[in-house]
Amino acid sequence: MIAASMVLFLLGACGKDELKEVKVGEVARTIFYAPQYVALEKGFFEDEGLKVELKTIPGGDKTMTALLSDGIDIALVGSETSIYVTAQGANDPIKNFAQLTQTDGTFLVAREKIDNFSWDMLKDSTFLGQRKGGMPQMAGEFVLKKHGIDPHNDLELIQNIDFANIATAFASGTGDFVQLFEPTASVFEMEGKGHIVASFGTESGYLPYTSFMTKDSFIENDAETIEKFTRAIKKAQDWVYKNSAEDVAKAIQPYFEDTDVELIAMVVERYRAQESYAKDPILDEEEWNNLQDVMEEAGELPKRMDYNELVDTSFAEKVSK
Repeated sequence: MIAASMVLFLLGACGKDELKEVKVGEVARTIFYAPQYVALEKGFFEDEGLKVELKTIPGGDKTMTALLSDGIDIALVGSETSIYVTAQGANDPIKNFAQLTQTDGTFLVAREKIDNFSWDMLKDSTFLGQRKGGMPQMAGEFVLKKHGIDPHNDLELIQNIDFANIATAFASGTGDFVQLFEPTASVFEMEGKGHIVASFGTESGYLPYTSFMTKDSFIENDAETIEKFTRAIKKAQDWVYKNSAEDVAKAIQPYFEDTDVELIAMVVERYRAQESYAKDPILDEEEWNNLQDVMEEAGELPKRMDYNELVDTSFAEKVSK
């Protein structure tokens, strides 16, 4: 009996040791990336024989530097970064292979409560925006222009505050409106520091806001790992939409220990309602073109990039069948 137990223990240990290690760098720690944390907590990566090591690398430029220098194998970052890197002449092309979020994840927060909000209320106001050239700011400007507002002439646009300090600046009295991610937007609303009046995600339409990407050479050398990784993400995407927001919140709470599970659930439901979480990992061409339209409108598109050059949907299509 003891001998049999030892054999089972050794077999289990060997199986664990055989997991393929994959280093992933996320550009931020946010409830916006809930399916990724579900894949980790529910063991979907391990089911595929993968041991994912996740680290947060704030800033798209820093995340891409880590990817290009082999500090990480896979980056979770805005798809616009792959365009910037390619435009600079990368020797090893970057490929977007699995989409995680498909809308902007920010909300418009007003300092005062507004019962009947209209976008023209932003005219002549002070608007605390996001970093120039980043996807949140570009999507924000796209939405403002869509509603007939010139962000550089019709209001006072503040863009010189670091991402990490934007919420603090608004809380301390800077700006009439601010563009915030969750859960900060909801926290501000609960604390009476601001009021959510609109969603940039709903207004800007579907686009590959955040995708998993890697170097072309990694795909060529280890396509099996990319397929397994993508399959785990698809399982997580299905799980997020099939289960209650409360269950999703409980699953991902280890990644947000300082946030109440009730608040996490509220944010998850808000993102699900506007379908910010992609329902499958396929990044389609229409979304890609919408992304470039948003970048072009903001004056940040180096040049239009061919969809097939920077996007590989073969893995996403295979696991989504």
